[in-house]
Amino acid sequence: MASFNRVILVGNLTRTPELRHIPSGTAVTDIGLAVNDRRKNLAGEWVDETTFVDITLWGRTAEIAAEYLTKGSPVLIEGRLKLDTWEADGQKRSKLKVIGEKMSMLGSGGNRNEEGSYSRPASNSYSSSSSTARPQQSPQDYYDVPPEGDDVPF
Repeated sequence: MASFNRVILVGNLTRTPELRHIPSGTAVTDIGLAVNDRRKNLAGEWVDETTFVDITLWGRTAEIAAEYLTKGSPVLIEGRLKLDTWEADGQKRSKLKVIGEKMSMLGSGGNRNEEGSYSRPASNSYSSSSSTARPQQSPQDYYDVPPEGDDVPF
């Protein structure tokens, strides 16, 4: 039987990322993501539900997250689920987390510097699958999309 392990999340960071390096020199950062969901309950009232997800980013993606993201930053993460298991005090423990493979910074801009102005990279989408950051291509790169306001012939 085939299997498929893919996760796409959009939310806000619960803490500012802290970059560290493993002995091989690879960059890694753990981030927390708050994902909000709003739905109606049986009484017809709106109920807000927040899910907190732990995510690990590797390589250049981790470096970019640590450089440009802060607590509260909106971000889209694509990755895969991973179950970590360990033993503590004689009891087996486990935790489900996400290994982030692609990251897109969302929102109006980058981080504020000390002068109060914003800075951000040339592109806001990054993937850990390559040695350098590269932008994700938009649908407009593939299709000839007319500008808004033009007459559509149908």
